[in-house]
Amino acid sequence: MSKEIKKGWKEIPIGGLLLDAGNSREYETGTWRTFKPIHNAEKCINCYFCWEFCPDNSILIKDDKVVGMNYFQCKGCGVCAAVCPTKAIEMVKEEK
Repeated sequence: MSKEIKKGWKEIPIGGLLLDAGNSREYETGTWRTFKPIHNAEKCINCYFCWEFCPDNSILIKDDKVVGMNYFQCKGCGVCAAVCPTKAIEMVKEEK
């Protein structure tokens, strides 16, 4: 039997990961969703709370207005809907 040699704690990178920072745009993680956010422009006051709190940077803004969601990145966590003061974002079951 060969014995596996493991790295010592000093050889493990901070955070324990060997990933480059800022690489999340390379991965389409939207397929992880069970629920997806639907934006209602009529209710939206463009306060940008959804944009500010979205952990995936999935809120699309154009000409200073929220215009929708980047569903390739959105994981469906619902934070955007939870922080929206006018309930302009509704979480709906994802249809595959």
